[in-house]
Amino acid sequence: MPQHPSTELDYHDLVARHPWVIERDQSCILSPDSDGLLCGLLMSHYLGWQIRGFYDGKVLAIEEGVSSQNCVFLDMEIFRPNIRSVGQHMVMYDKANLPPNWSNFANCIAANNLRNYDFKNDFKLKYPLGTVHVLLSVLGQNQTISIPKSAVAPLLYTDGTFKNQFNYPENCLSWLDYLGANNTNNPLQKVFLDRHYSTYELMNELKDLFAEINTIGGGKRGGDKIKISDSRGNIANIDSRTHLLKSATKTQAEAFLSMLSDKTGWTFNAAHWSWGPYRTVKFRKGSIKPGKARYNALLAQNPISLAIISRNSIEYTIDGDGVL
Repeated sequence: MPQHPSTELDYHDLVARHPWVIERDQSCILSPDSDGLLCGLLMSHYLGWQIRGFYDGKVLAIEEGVSSQNCVFLDMEIFRPNIRSVGQHMVMYDKANLPPNWSNFANCIAANNLRNYDFKNDFKLKYPLGTVHVLLSVLGQNQTISIPKSAVAPLLYTDGTFKNQFNYPENCLSWLDYLGANNTNNPLQKVFLDRHYSTYELMNELKDLFAEINTIGGGKRGGDKIKISDSRGNIANIDSRTHLLKSATKTQAEAFLSMLSDKTGWTFNAAHWSWGPYRTVKFRKGSIKPGKARYNALLAQNPISLAIISRNSIEYTIDGDGVL
């Protein structure tokens, strides 16, 4: 069950309930965007985690011979009691009327669920940062996490965090207090509370970061992502014969990861990253307008994952073949 709101997250309790989040040598599946890739880089560097594949809500690409049930899914909430996951999306509709299978999230660290935030009552207070910021806070309780000045821009860039800081400052400050960013052992202090980083300096750092991402993407958008599906939900950039990530896509991904590694100081260990051969699975992704009856009917279908992304849309993924 979700916790009641509190002034600061109890990390001891969180790790007691989810000890796997700080265990070494786990296998993981990432969302294939900048937040997911930063999560993978962080967990690989500090805990030796192995990246076994990617999931974008339409396609799962997982290393052949690896079971999804043995992986931690990062930057997404998986609605399965036997699968571990960490995410930052809003998934609860009404805390006073939870669906019968709500315990499917028992093995999920969901930022908004930690504060018992739901769509009906708390949508304007929803989590405004990235999944990597949650993981940084958790890992920082047990070891020293280095955050060089060069890491600040990519950590503010991901998931539009820098935009949310200025659009919703009150909410961002509330969440930083909740995550304990004021504590000296919390890596978020260096990311968000460093008073020696001027706004002008940060704008220039972000400008340069945008240019680097644009170069990595060959002058097009998408240099900060690994595209594994197209707009119609078909598998993309995975060779149908070899089941490997296509060479150009792999080269771009490694260039982005190397750039992030240079800026964060988190080692990009190529041996920890699988580019195939993959077992690929297509899922049915859809969206509905928020509403109690529609939400409960959706969860009754046992979706793999879902996210209430706006006041007008709940995105979801249905697994018709029982893969997850």
